Amino acid sequence: MLEQITILGGLDKSGHPEKIQRIEAAAGEVLAVAGPTGSGKTQLISDIEQHAEYETLTGRRVLINNQLVNKSKDKRHLRYLIAQVSQNMNFVIDMSIEEFLTMHAQVRSIHDPGNTIMKVLEITNHLSGEPVTFSTNLTQLSGGQSRALMVADVALISNAPVVLIDEIENAGIDRLQALEILTGQGKIVLVVSHDPTLMLMAEQRIIMKNGGMEKVCRTTQEERKVLADLTRVEKKMAGLRDYLRKGYSIGQDTDLND
Repeated sequence: MLEQITILGGLDKSGHPEKIQRIEAAAGEVLAVAGPTGSGKTQLISDIEQHAEYETLTGRRVLINNQLVNKSKDKRHLRYLIAQVSQNMNFVIDMSIEEFLTMHAQVRSIHDPGNTIMKVLEITNHLSGEPVTFSTNLTQLSGGQSRALMVADVALISNAPVVLIDEIENAGIDRLQALEILTGQGKIVLVVSHDPTLMLMAEQRIIMKNGGMEKVCRTTQEERKVLADLTRVEKKMAGLRDYLRKGYSIGQDTDLND
C-alpha cells in the first residue's frame, strides 16, 4: 500500500542544486506545482511518472514509501503506480464506453464491475457538461468528456495511488469536484496549475524556477479563507455558465442563485 511519495531534489537548468532537496506528499493529499511557463513544471511531473533515480536531466530521485522503486520487494504492480490525466486527451479506440469500462474493470479484477462502471458513468456526467451514455462511442467524446471519463475511471477502477494532472483548468470539466473525488479515494494528486483556486486546494505547493524546485509553500489559514471565497465565486460562475449554455438570457428577474 502506498502511503507516501517523496521527491529528492537534483539540479536546475544552470546545473545548481535545487533549493528544495526533499518534499513529501501523503495519501489523500493534493500537491500543487506552480510557476511561470518554462520553469520546469512538466519535467518535474515527468520525473515522478518515470520513478526517477538520477537518470533524468534533473538528477532527481523519487521514493515510494521512503524506498527507491528498483529496490522495492514487490515490483509486480509498479506499472499501475501512477496514472496521468493531461489537458490534451482523446480516445482513438473504436468501442463503446461500456465496452471500455467493462474491459478495464475485468483487467483490474474489480469486484462487482457492473455497479462500479455505473458509478463511473455517473461521475463522468457530473464532471462534464453534455451527458454521455454507455452506448456512446469513445471516438465521439469531446476533449472535456474524455478527461471526465478518465478522472472517473482513475478514481474507481484504476488502482494507481498517484495521479498526475496537467493544467486541469483547461480540461473543460468541473476541476474542483475532480480533485475532491480523487482525494476522496485516498489518491495522492499532483496537479500542475496556474489556477489560484487549485493551488490553494493543495496542502502545499512547489514553486518552480529555472527548472528547479525553488520554494515550498504550505497553505495557510488565511489562504483557506481566500479559498472559501474563491469557491463561492466559482459556484456562481458555474451556475451562470450552465444557465447561458442552456440558451437562457439574463433579465431583471433572473436569479442566478437557483
